[in-house]
Amino acid sequence: MNELIKPKKLKEGSVIGVASPAGIPDKEKSLKAGKRLESMGFTVRFGDALGRNYGYLAGTDKERAAEINDLFQDKTIDAVVCSCGGYGAPRIAPLLNYELIRANPKVFWGYSDVTFLHTAIRQEAGLLTFHGPMLSSDLGHDEALHPLTEEHLRFLKHPGKLTYTEAAGRLEALVEGVADGWLVGGNLTLLVNSLGTPYEIDTKGALLFIEETEEEPYQIDRMLNQLKLAGKFKDARGILLCDFNDCRPKKRKPSFSLKELFEHYIVPAGKPVLSGFKAGHCTPNFLFPAGAKSRMNTYAKTVMIENPFS
Repeated sequence: MNELIKPKKLKEGSVIGVASPAGIPDKEKSLKAGKRLESMGFTVRFGDALGRNYGYLAGTDKERAAEINDLFQDKTIDAVVCSCGGYGAPRIAPLLNYELIRANPKVFWGYSDVTFLHTAIRQEAGLLTFHGPMLSSDLGHDEALHPLTEEHLRFLKHPGKLTYTEAAGRLEALVEGVADGWLVGGNLTLLVNSLGTPYEIDTKGALLFIEETEEEPYQIDRMLNQLKLAGKFKDARGILLCDFNDCRPKKRKPSFSLKELFEHYIVPAGKPVLSGFKAGHCTPNFLFPAGAKSRMNTYAKTVMIENPFS
């Protein structure tokens, strides 16, 4: 992977433009999340998506893609933060203007279904992006934010190197070692969805992080097998296994455990593997800058990430 374009950090009063590239966001939660971000010193600007729906999508493919293109083109917008995931983000990947995005680099933030857009924007526009909590799905709840989630949001204004330790929970080394690489990845389903498309995830020289939600072990089995057959674990320099929310046997019993699946598909690649990171559909939800140079050390149980801002 070539050196990526890093966006500028945000500052007091920076304008966050809210995009809805996938499912229909909850309006009340989105507005509540907007107020929360404004209390942190940002200005939040919503588009038309809060009052728009097209089936289970937040507008037609053209509308949702145009929203992102317009936010990147708008010189008054400093960051593009997604309202929620769901379904539909891969449908708009061919409609994004990657030359426009490359010419107007800014923070792009989201996760889950947005994984597909992280991969597309990073590989097509050469822009470093941010895998982190979204408005409707994460920041719009009544309860207080987890201190680590809030800390990572404030990181947008006060950046530096990130170091992840066992502060939020126990980490387990499945394969010991130290590895350096570009941090790439996201939701397992969307990583698999990218295979065979013009936006297929490139894991060469990368530290691959993976999260998932509400998929049974047999479904995880199928997707890990596909990534293995596509050479994605072999190509990577290391693997970070993040949160697998509610990925337990429901219909299919007896079942393999997730750890058994990891040991079957990922461990044989012989790359360092750390499991237990709180990133994905969980609380706290760590910020992972996708495309940032990083180092994982299973002996120290740490991941160190370079400053992702210019």
